[in-house]
Amino acid sequence: MADTMQFDLVSPERSLASLQVSAVQIPGADGDMTAMPDHAPTITTLRPGILRIEGPEGSSEYLVTGGFAEIGAGSLSVLAEKATPVSEVTRAHIDELIAEARASHEAAQAHPNIVDEAAKLLADMEALGTHMSL
Repeated sequence: MADTMQFDLVSPERSLASLQVSAVQIPGADGDMTAMPDHAPTITTLRPGILRIEGPEGSSEYLVTGGFAEIGAGSLSVLAEKATPVSEVTRAHIDELIAEARASHEAAQAHPNIVDEAAKLLADMEALGTHMSL
């Protein structure tokens, strides 16, 4: 069994990480999961949450607002809608994400088939701010 795997985290704005890791905790849409070397190939969607990375050089955390994670043979790629190192997140940043989610929820009211999804996004964003104590 290999000790590490290649990890890449990208968002539309930039590449945030490309390094060898021993474990990554992923905020999956169906629940948190931890990917480690030799994990079974998997693709999952992300919900808003904290992506935690453990590697030989230490650990790091990123706030992600959604996207996809693909676990392959010896690698993990995360394509995030938005991703920010937790060390750079401020209350103003969380408030902006909540405002965007609230606007999406209000716009979805006219479309009953997507209102539940928008309500979940808003609840996840509000919970994320509380979880981070910001």
